Amino acid sequence: MQVHMAGSPVPCSTDRLFKVLVIGDVGVGKSSIILRYVNKRFNETYKASIGVDFALKTIEWDSKTVVRLQFWDIGGQERFRKMSRAYYKGAKGAVVVFDVTKSCTLEAASVWKRDLDSKVCHDSGRPVPAVLLANKCDMTGGERDLVSSVDGFCKDNCFTGWFESSAKDNINIDEAAAFLVKQMMLCNAGPFNEEPRWDGVKVSRAAGESQGPPSCCDWTPRR
Repeated sequence: MQVHMAGSPVPCSTDRLFKVLVIGDVGVGKSSIILRYVNKRFNETYKASIGVDFALKTIEWDSKTVVRLQFWDIGGQERFRKMSRAYYKGAKGAVVVFDVTKSCTLEAASVWKRDLDSKVCHDSGRPVPAVLLANKCDMTGGERDLVSSVDGFCKDNCFTGWFESSAKDNINIDEAAAFLVKQMMLCNAGPFNEEPRWDGVKVSRAAGESQGPPSCCDWTPRR
């Protein structure tokens, strides 16, 4: 469709609205990640979400496409997981978060992912894209070496990709979001002319490296 103004065709922009779930155990940093991405800030005293919080982010994906992201920040308490079917309805993608200093939150991430896959999918039956964030990578000590096992974990649990992240230091927050948006765009482009890879693992970039939207085919694990 084109709108004609002063004799010149002006292409209309396309609006895409994507509902994105942000899930994971209590205290892994879900709300802080959303706050960093949407509002470009970090709050040391941010409290755990009770129930469901919402946030909206509008981005100009390219010269012809505006993407509106509706984030659903699901409380990590067990009682909210049991109500997840209603919360998950209509989701086009998900961010699953764990805390790199707590191995139990990585184990819980697999439970969240299975719950997600059992309750929401595309019409084709394919799971919605889900990115795993190994959050709080700015912290040292504890169980930091947990990250070395994430490649295999992602393959076993069919995550679309993963990133080390830090809401506090703003590491890989924008990159992970751009990656997820690209996967959702591919999945919702009508016929699957270009299919995302469902068994790949996205390399976790170090801060300061290229921040452009990554390709679904450039997944070379870091050594």
